[in-house]
Amino acid sequence: MPFSRSFRASTACRARQLVSRQPTPLHTSPLRPTVSLNSPIANQLASQRSFTSSRPSSARFSPLLYYPRWPNNKSDDPADVAEREESEAAETTEKTSDDHVQMESSQDENPAGSSASSPPSSSSGDSSDPADTQPPPPQRTPTPSSIAKQSVPEIYPQVLALPIARRPLFPGFYKAVVVRNPAVVAAIKEMMKRGQPYLGAFLLKDENTDSDVITDISSVHPVGVFAQITSVFSATTGSGEEKEEGLTAVLYPHRRIKISELLKAGELPPLAQVAPEDAQTVTPPETPPPSPSPESAKGDVSKIPGPVQTSFLHNHAISIVQVENLLTQPYNKDDQYIRAFMSEIVSVFKDIAQLNPLFRDQITNFSINQVASNVFDEPDKLADFAAAVSSGEVGELQDVLESLTVEDRLRKALLVLKKELINAQLQSKLSRDVDSKIAKRQREYYLMEQLKGIKKELGMESDGKDKLIEKFKERAAALKMPEGVRKVFDEELNKLMGLEPAASEANVTRNYLEWLTQIPWGQHSSENYSITHAQKVLDDDHYGLKDVKDRILEFLAVGKLRGTVEGKIICLVGPPGVGKTSIGKSIARALNRQFFRFSVGGLTDVAEIKGHRRTYVGALPGKIIQALKRVGTENPLVLIDEVDKIGRGINGDPASALLEMLDPEQNNGFLDHYMDVPVDLSRVLFVCTANTLDTIPAPLLDRMEVLEVSGYVSEEKCVIAEKFLGPQAKEASGLKDTDVLLDPSTVDVLIKYYCRESGVRNLKKHIDKIYRKAALKLILDLGEDIFPEPTPSPKASTTELRTVESKEPQPNEPSETSAKASIHESSERKTVTTQERQPLRVPEHIHVRINPENLKDYVGPPVYHKDRMYVNPPPPGVSTGLGYLGNGSGAVMPVEATSMPGKGGLQLTGKLGEVIRESAQIGLSWVKAHAYELGITKSPDEQFLTDRDIHMHMPEGSIGKEGPSAGTAILSALVSLFTKTQISPDIAMTGEISLVGQVLPVGGLKEKILAAHRAGIKTILAPAANRADIEENVPESVKTGIRFVYVEDVREVLHEVFKSETIAERWKDTLSI
Repeated sequence: MPFSRSFRASTACRARQLVSRQPTPLHTSPLRPTVSLNSPIANQLASQRSFTSSRPSSARFSPLLYYPRWPNNKSDDPADVAEREESEAAETTEKTSDDHVQMESSQDENPAGSSASSPPSSSSGDSSDPADTQPPPPQRTPTPSSIAKQSVPEIYPQVLALPIARRPLFPGFYKAVVVRNPAVVAAIKEMMKRGQPYLGAFLLKDENTDSDVITDISSVHPVGVFAQITSVFSATTGSGEEKEEGLTAVLYPHRRIKISELLKAGELPPLAQVAPEDAQTVTPPETPPPSPSPESAKGDVSKIPGPVQTSFLHNHAISIVQVENLLTQPYNKDDQYIRAFMSEIVSVFKDIAQLNPLFRDQITNFSINQVASNVFDEPDKLADFAAAVSSGEVGELQDVLESLTVEDRLRKALLVLKKELINAQLQSKLSRDVDSKIAKRQREYYLMEQLKGIKKELGMESDGKDKLIEKFKERAAALKMPEGVRKVFDEELNKLMGLEPAASEANVTRNYLEWLTQIPWGQHSSENYSITHAQKVLDDDHYGLKDVKDRILEFLAVGKLRGTVEGKIICLVGPPGVGKTSIGKSIARALNRQFFRFSVGGLTDVAEIKGHRRTYVGALPGKIIQALKRVGTENPLVLIDEVDKIGRGINGDPASALLEMLDPEQNNGFLDHYMDVPVDLSRVLFVCTANTLDTIPAPLLDRMEVLEVSGYVSEEKCVIAEKFLGPQAKEASGLKDTDVLLDPSTVDVLIKYYCRESGVRNLKKHIDKIYRKAALKLILDLGEDIFPEPTPSPKASTTELRTVESKEPQPNEPSETSAKASIHESSERKTVTTQERQPLRVPEHIHVRINPENLKDYVGPPVYHKDRMYVNPPPPGVSTGLGYLGNGSGAVMPVEATSMPGKGGLQLTGKLGEVIRESAQIGLSWVKAHAYELGITKSPDEQFLTDRDIHMHMPEGSIGKEGPSAGTAILSALVSLFTKTQISPDIAMTGEISLVGQVLPVGGLKEKILAAHRAGIKTILAPAANRADIEENVPESVKTGIRFVYVEDVREVLHEVFKSETIAERWKDTLSI
């Protein structure tokens, strides 16, 4: 280019002026004849020696001078001109020799890529010559007014191999790479100092690998580029002690090369072969040696292995490869296929340039920097440019690089460009779609605003804010707001009138007024306190639960006389599945009140009860205010479920927040954080449910009236299954009008051997399963002919049918069919309709009977196999206790005890809790204290159990056992063990014992007696304090066939258990009751 050449000429002229002004330095040692004073080698030599005067002497001859090397810039000094003439003469002689390394200067190799000038050579040493930063001109006869240009060797057999990741390099186009390997960084720096800045760049096959050395020749593509390092910059990554020194090198590829052999794979040479000497240091000898002749110099050269220019690379742990040049095959630029390919590439370039501005700039630079007057004169460069600027796949770009036939290279480059064009068109389409949507919305917005203005001017429609204010006033007029609430409403409404609709405060005020006008101030539903109606509703919804029903009717009778049921909070406590939630619904039906339920199980945030402050984004009132808005009345029945499982977290204690809401003395002015006005909750009837009272805080429990909902007995479960569960499951299974009969005996077997829980939830699941299995058997037995799939009705209009994209799941196991189906999945569509499917009728001649014999086919094998472990008399040390399980059912639990030689210790097993362990300790202590009265020892002072250990176990060790009710059974087992007397398996007992032998009352008697009745127990020993509970709450059908013995002391227990044994006769004197 004229501009770049004039720039280099002016720079060189300025450099000559600076050199002419500087004094000539003293030479401390003779220089080689072919090295100019301003060369990189001379500058580095000058930087590594001290400047002291010495007499001039001839330099020692070096064979390196006879090899072609990096030519340096010339100066105008007369001495330098003479040296250059001698150097050129020596180079001319060398070119005519038959040396094995030939490195010739190319003619004006101007890169046609990103810059019009040749690649600049990197500065070496500390030279400050401005001409060093410019690319050397083509080699020609040196004149005082010209600057030498770098000559690129055409044959360079051994090069440093640098692996490149992600994209290959193309001749004529710059590329910056970052080198982090210290050995490669050191080698590149030495290459720059020696004036040999050439390397080979090869693409890695693995895109995820990033390395600076090649350990295996198969890890890179064999075809790469011969590149020149035009400039280097230091790069540091990391921080602190983990800093990593790196190097950024700008590469300019010149030609294609191919790896023929991997000479070195990145390892260091043996230590014995490393010679620690500085190749740039020149020490003046004491006696100047005679200059060697050219013949002797040639002999020295032949001793150096390989090319001298790259021999120093073997001292570094880098990759060195033997390469050979790849030449583009001859072609005819006037060939019609080549010209057609080039025309298409240029056309694609124009299309992409219209869509992608960045592509347009790159094409412009290429056109400016193209040396040839016509782009059709260099089709190979056009193909390389097309591949270099596109973002195609790595494999396709490497194929373009490896193509040596111009026609094939153009074809592959065109394919890459076509994909680039498709991508650019897609991006342009997406951009246009987004722009059109935005423009459409803006246009609609402007038109709507104009329409609003026109309607407002014509009086056809008022402003939106005016309508909103009018709506709030109409709502408030229909409510009986208290005076304080009315005042707050007026203030907030006036605030909203003065705010702009777009203001954030206006939205907050609007939401607050929405809630304030949606609370049913003064609105309530008319209540029905009819006892007859309430009794009918409770009986229709529930069977049994006589105590609970009576308590609810008493509650309603008081409300009928007082005219209100204010101040009552009912808490229903019982095991799961007994109908606590459904009882709450029945109460709401009986009173004709609105019903709202919410659960507080796991609740940890006070704001769920008391609401959020209005200052928070997305603030809402608490659950009770939301309930009032939902039901629309002031007197609903609010069911608070799982009140015993309420949590406590960092956001406060919700159980404490419930105190204000449930306290009859405070909830007439409940203050929600969001509403910030008092809300009267005194007319709300709260019903809470819980499984246990132990986890309910005492202050909260004190405000409730507790109603215990105990479990159902077998007879009650049978009736519930017949009247409620069976018909519901039958209808839900599509067998409503089908003759499918579940025998009562089958339900009894189901209750005894599958569903022993206190509730009926598990029983309902099993009945549902039976009817579902019956429906499946009907379909399988009768077949699809009796129950065909319905066909679309021809009367259905086509407007009711539409299609949606298919989203069917693929098969779990991949196959060829599924793979083909996935390809066409996006094209398939499914027809959808709004018509409901009609149920199918089962033929009337079908009859299904579920009896105990075929029950196993419907619900599987029984869960419970036997009711008690010991049917025959057990060995001494075994007694029978009664326990209460966590699922609300009772169980017969044997207690086993045995002794062994030891030191008097007590070992307890069976997953026993702390309380039951204490009961065992109390029982053993009582037996030890009364050993003489029991006949265990012969005298009161005799030591007992000093050399024996006691092991006590309660079977079914995987089930946790806790509670004091096993005290009498444990003591009886110990007495049986020590007196070697058996206990009848038909006797079961329950009761807590004290250290002095008193029998204390326990709970869960109904479930325990039910379990004993199911196991065939004939005698039950129970605490005397539980007599009223047993006679009142346990049904007579359960107590039939069981003899109850009520005891107050363990002596009564022992006399009753062992009354038919000989040991009991002795106790009449020693262990009197």
